[in-house]
Amino acid sequence: MIVQFGLPSALQRPGRKGFTLTEAYDLPHVPTILIFKPQKIMTELAKDSPLQALMQHFAQPGTVEWIGLRPASRQPMLEVGEAFARIGTGLDGDRYKGKPGSKRQVTLIQAEHLAAVGSYLGKGTISPLLTRRNLVVKGINLLVLKDKRFTIGEALLEYSGECHPCSRMEANLGEGGYNAMRQHGGILARVVQEGIIQVGDRVIVLL
Repeated sequence: MIVQFGLPSALQRPGRKGFTLTEAYDLPHVPTILIFKPQKIMTELAKDSPLQALMQHFAQPGTVEWIGLRPASRQPMLEVGEAFARIGTGLDGDRYKGKPGSKRQVTLIQAEHLAAVGSYLGKGTISPLLTRRNLVVKGINLLVLKDKRFTIGEALLEYSGECHPCSRMEANLGEGGYNAMRQHGGILARVVQEGIIQVGDRVIVLL
C-alpha cells in the first residue's frame, strides 16, 4: 500500500481521524494505492472563547521608527520623516500604485526583525533601506494584526497579508539574504482612511 499526503505515521491506518480517503487506484501488478488528504485541523475560534480574548491583549502600542519610499524600480529608497497614505495607491511618492482592492498598498516590517535578520547573516542590525519596506515599526508583533485594522497617525490601515521576501533580498543582503528574511518579511496593508503618517506615530490596534 502506498500512501501520500500527510504525516506517514498518522496515515498508516485508513480512516484515521483527521484524514479523508480521496482517491483509490487498483492497477495491474501494483499494490492498491490509497491517497489520503488531511482534513481541516483548525476551526474558527468562537468570539467569546478564552483564547480569542487573549488574542485581543496588547502590552503596548507600536511606534513608527522609520519611513521609506521607493521612487522607481531598483532605485535606492528615500528615507522620509512623513508620508501621506492614500486609498488605492499606498504612500504618495512610492513607485507602487495599486488598485483600491489591492493587498499591497503599504508594507511594514518590525524593527526587532532587522536585528534578527542581521544575526542570521553574521552581521549587525541591517539597514531598513535594504529591505524595501515602507514602515519600520517597533514594540508590537505585526503578525498578530491579521484580520485587524489599526491606526497610524491620521491613517487607518487594514492587514491584508504577509510580505514575503523576493529574490532581490539575496542581492541586497548578500548570500543567504533570501532565507534570512523568510518569516521576517513583515506584512502588507490596505489604506482604509487617508492621512499623514510620521516617524514617531503610534500603531494602535482597533479591537
